[in-house]
Amino acid sequence: MQEKFCESCGMPMGETDEMYGKEANGNKSKDFCRFCYENGAFTNPSITLDEMIELVAGMMVKDFGFAPDDAIAQCKQGIPSLKRWKTA
Repeated sequence: MQEKFCESCGMPMGETDEMYGKEANGNKSKDFCRFCYENGAFTNPSITLDEMIELVAGMMVKDFGFAPDDAIAQCKQGIPSLKRWKTA
């Protein structure tokens, strides 16, 4: 089974429901994590692609020990291909 990632920030979602956001009807979102999506809407609807790249890269450096240049490069490669950003 292929690992599921948030289609907004790229975070791994895991196999349990706890990382998934919720639709307005309370059902689990099939595409977005709980940090990006809640109650059927994005938690930060005005964030830009560049801001999301900076935010996620910053977390990768702080929380996971990535080198800043590596984190930015990975985010610039992956995040624009996610569902939220393909139409942006």
